[in-house]
This record gives sequence, structure tokens and C-alpha cells, in this order.
Amino acid sequence: MSKVKMLNDEQKRRLLKIARESILDPEFSIREFPEKRGVFVTLHKPDGELRGCIGFPNAAYSLGESVTRASRLAAYEDFRFEPLSKDEEFLVEISVLTEPELIEVRSSDEYLDKIEIGKDGLIIKGINGSGLLLPQVASEWKWDVKEFLENLCVKAGLSRGAWREMKNEVYKFQAEVFSEQV
Repeated sequence: MSKVKMLNDEQKRRLLKIARESILDPEFSIREFPEKRGVFVTLHKPDGELRGCIGFPNAAYSLGESVTRASRLAAYEDFRFEPLSKDEEFLVEISVLTEPELIEVRSSDEYLDKIEIGKDGLIIKGINGSGLLLPQVASEWKWDVKEFLENLCVKAGLSRGAWREMKNEVYKFQAEVFSEQV
């Protein structure tokens, strides 16, 4: 797995503030955090219910720009939810990702030993769809590796067993996850 510099507490607090400001102020822009990183921003209602989640698995933008873009998309463009209303309360969670790496296997059964619940996030890429699940999702749902892979396939619009088809590629990544406190 690729090694990346971890964020300190002050950087995490600043990124959470950037995310919130990006959502509340459409004119807000940032030049901090120039390193290119993959990022997902997840919004929760105060009771913990999911309110939006969008991001960029690959390092396409600087970390600051990734957080800004993903925050706005999660708040206003996640097709699963109505756009965030002006007075709606929400909490921000940020997942800063390592670069996804292809899990190389000779047989799909090898995936079961090469994925660690609570540490690895997964991406599946196939001809008929692709999908991503963050590392914390499997822990939150108390899935084992097989259930994680099956639900990844469902998220991608594939059959539950599509991870067993060698034509589909499975990638893993890690995430540094931090959030606003209630």
C-alpha cells in the first residue's frame, strides 16, 4: 500500500471548516492543501443518518479543492437525496484516501485473505459498472469480507457475485477518516 503523510489535528479541523464553508458559501474558494489526494465527503443528519456522500477516489485535484468540490456535491448533487436546505443541520465527515491499488489474484477466493475489514475500502471496475465503498462502511454494517465484496457489487449495479468474475477488477485503498463532533 502506498504511504502518505498523515494529517495532524489542526489540518483536520481546518479541512472540516473548509468543507462546511464550501457548502454554506458558494463563493468560497481555497488555495491551502496543494497536495493531490482522493477524498470523500459524507454528510450526516444530527441523528447520524446519511445525508449525502460524494468524492473522488483518485488524486485528481488538490486536497483543498477536492474537499471543496466533494462537499458541495454531497450537499447539493447526491442523486439519492434532495439538496440540502438553507437551514438544515448537518455534520461533516471527511475521508482522505490513499491511491487505490489493484488487488492481484489468480483466483477470486484470494480476495478473502487480501482485504482487511475496518482498514480497506474497495472499488470494483467492470465492463457493466463500477462502485466504491469506504473502509468504514463494512465496519458500520458488521460485514465480513464476502459481504463487503457482495455489497460493493450491488453498489456498482452488478450481480452480488460479480467480484468472482476475473474480468472485473477489485482495488483497495485506505482512508484517514475524521468528522465534526455532535
